[in-house]
Amino acid sequence: MTRGSRLATATVIALVALASVAPHAKAAQCGNGPGGFETWKQEFAREAGAKGIGATGVAALMQTHYASATIGADRSQRSFGLSLDQFLAKRGASTIVARGRSLKQSQGALFASIQQRYGVPPGPLIAIWGMETGFGSQRGNQNMLSSIATLAYDCRRPEFFTEQLYAALKLVDRGALSAATRGSMHGEVGQTQFMPKNILAYGTGNLDVAANALNSTANFLRAHGWRAGAGYQPGEPNFAAIEAWNAAGVYQKAIAIMGRQIDGGDR
Repeated sequence: MTRGSRLATATVIALVALASVAPHAKAAQCGNGPGGFETWKQEFAREAGAKGIGATGVAALMQTHYASATIGADRSQRSFGLSLDQFLAKRGASTIVARGRSLKQSQGALFASIQQRYGVPPGPLIAIWGMETGFGSQRGNQNMLSSIATLAYDCRRPEFFTEQLYAALKLVDRGALSAATRGSMHGEVGQTQFMPKNILAYGTGNLDVAANALNSTANFLRAHGWRAGAGYQPGEPNFAAIEAWNAAGVYQKAIAIMGRQIDGGDR
């Protein structure tokens, strides 16, 4: 071990030890730019240690950097303001449906097993897979932990992303994720783009593997009220589970439309 590595390890151990004796230290304060991020990390590390995050998770947190690209993306999510037809065109819905129908046939055994286990038919799962990552081709290349730490520090939505950061650090402690894990702008990872809290709750194996990601997505939908055999268009029983997957109304309707088309229906 190099001297620099020994110092870094000692710093992490000191932070965890301090947390164990000073759990009521001042809470980490949010910020609106990179200037306070390093101080925030020190404060958050103490809080994390007090909440049971181990040295591995704290060390990974201390390696994070302020992700300016993530902040830029978080401030410019314009596609969710488009009309439904505009959104479908921008996201390449016709391509997703065509490829999705082919995948439904070529991977029929996988989708049959998922439907038998979770009650979710292929259409909406394939639509989510295509919408989120182009069937695994665009999973993001941002440092997952830096993205989530930046958004937990940022004053726009710190409560939501603080929960995600604690979940991510737990996953790092368990070895399921690492300080080097790559994902999308907001920290989503895997073939269908799971956030850390959902990985903890619904994840089944390595989500970079399509079968695991699709099973996990079906597990999420079932946990949010999906009923086998019920419809999933707006106003039908299973649409609420799609709403739980993504809060944007135009996204929800797009998944329902593409899912029905993949499953053999028209618009």
